[in-house]
Amino acid sequence: MADQIINIQNVVATASVGQNFDLRSIARTIPGVEYRPETFPGLVYRLKKPKTATLIFSSGKMVCTGAKSERQSKKAVMKVLEDLKKSGIVITRKPDIQIQNIVASAGLGGTIDLEKTTYSLERTMYEPEQFPGLIYRMNDPKVVILLFTSGNLVITGAKKEEEVLLAVTVLKKRLEEKELIRYKKEQQ
Repeated sequence: MADQIINIQNVVATASVGQNFDLRSIARTIPGVEYRPETFPGLVYRLKKPKTATLIFSSGKMVCTGAKSERQSKKAVMKVLEDLKKSGIVITRKPDIQIQNIVASAGLGGTIDLEKTTYSLERTMYEPEQFPGLIYRMNDPKVVILLFTSGNLVITGAKKEEEVLLAVTVLKKRLEEKELIRYKKEQQ
């Protein structure tokens, strides 16, 4: 039986420094930021390392997307704030950073009978004419998992990386217990 492979695709974090920002001033002093107030109220600050985009609002609130881990997400927010300080903006306190959502993909290494899974697990939705995956709303951890016949999964809604691993482990165990997943015989 193959072990599952889990890849974090995106971490969304919010941050607040409890002070207002003059976005026009930031746009003038920091090269490469995008600020078009006529189309979007926030400023877009992109980093190459870690490769993220942070939306900065005049309220002092920020949304960072694109990180591949919780740590990377927090590092990106701190780097943006460091760059703002270097450009002359006084930041009066440490940011309150919260992970809002982790999106991950995983492969279980076997095929899943989605039709039977719909009837065997609670809180599922499967309409193959509309979407090829089964939607499973797990209670503990509180995540939503898209299951595909191929054994591939998309997990969303986690707030910690450990919740992603726990969700995949719990789901795999439930599928095995109910004989809803078939593994290919490993060749030797």
